[in-house]
Amino acid sequence: MARRRHSVLTPRGRGFVSAGVTLIISGLVLGYEDITRVGVLLVSLTILTWAISRRSQPRVTVRRTTTPTTLVPDQRAEVLLSITNLDRRACPLYLAEEQLDYSLGDRPRFVLPRLGTTETRQVTYVAGSDRRGHHRLGPLALQHRDPFGLTSSTRVIDSTDEILVLPRVIPLGSSHPPGAGYGSEGETPQMVALHGEEDVSIRGYRDGDDLRKVHWPATAHRGELMVRQEDRPARRSATVLLDSRAAGHTGTGAHSSFEWAVSAVASIVVRLDELDYQTHLLTRETRTDGFFDDHAAATTEDMVRALADAGFGDEQEFELLASDTRDLTTSGGIVVAVVTDLDDGRADELAALRQPGSAALGFVLDTTTFAHPGAEPGQDAVRLRNNLAGAGWRIVVVDAGMPIERAWAIVTNKALVQVGAL
Repeated sequence: MARRRHSVLTPRGRGFVSAGVTLIISGLVLGYEDITRVGVLLVSLTILTWAISRRSQPRVTVRRTTTPTTLVPDQRAEVLLSITNLDRRACPLYLAEEQLDYSLGDRPRFVLPRLGTTETRQVTYVAGSDRRGHHRLGPLALQHRDPFGLTSSTRVIDSTDEILVLPRVIPLGSSHPPGAGYGSEGETPQMVALHGEEDVSIRGYRDGDDLRKVHWPATAHRGELMVRQEDRPARRSATVLLDSRAAGHTGTGAHSSFEWAVSAVASIVVRLDELDYQTHLLTRETRTDGFFDDHAAATTEDMVRALADAGFGDEQEFELLASDTRDLTTSGGIVVAVVTDLDDGRADELAALRQPGSAALGFVLDTTTFAHPGAEPGQDAVRLRNNLAGAGWRIVVVDAGMPIERAWAIVTNKALVQVGAL
């Protein structure tokens, strides 16, 4: 149904009123009744058409079918707009405009022809954005002019939908964190015995596994690569922390440090899922929405969707997230942190998130280079890197030009020297 309506006089209508008033006054002053009658006719016609346009109200429904409903940046969705006339009378011709969020591009405009009772017209347009998040489709505005062109009325149909643009997920290749191949913190394997062999601990092959560990009898039996595992540890866990403090991020748009961080976290979450980690995502949104309380049941899709709405936070929120991270990592598991180089004395607190014997991967954003591309590396980022590396973290300083997959390859490089890793 129409949510609001707006009727105004067109330039022609205002001209009719002005001319009518002038003729009425002139006729009365000069004593010419015919001129007065013409003036009254012009004014009356304009008032009558304006009153009729205000009373007429279309009874139409609008439905939207979006394919696909979730997008990645720069991807386009096809929107099928179905408009149905519910009135017993025919619906007049309208000029229609779909009122989209400006981030989705130009607003589609089209002519909606006369619709008979229960008749439906369909219009297709495309929409997409390079900005992640929820974007509004609609409402639909219908504009109509009377046959004389004296008035213009606009009706807004109260019906909206949304499309979701997910953060950009970058494939991170076959590299993995320390311990993700076999050994400690691996998935609980299956036990099988073939041809009288002793029971051996095996599991499916993962990228990066040592090919010398391939268990050929089990591989032949199952039809897929299986590898020996030296023990049967519990399922691996990982905690991923996003630093969203507004004071620490620089740059604008898709090339800002915050957008790099969000895309990196989304990519890391997906990669950890491929490696069968039980992943806990800690952002201001997951904590505010109660997502953190149900983190064990969260899927990778849930986490990527949560990152689509990631926004800036403050110092207090980051302090709570760091505390949650510390609680989750006390029982082991790797920790991954994407942090800014904001020099606020939290280096020791971040360093303590890594537990002895566990891996910690850190991405320190050199925000100087995001604010001024081509600038020399900032000393704050270097200082934070040294502090975390001294506590056993695998650290990379990220400048504005570093691809996410390159940063991941650096921190997961087996040759990377860890100081104080024990």
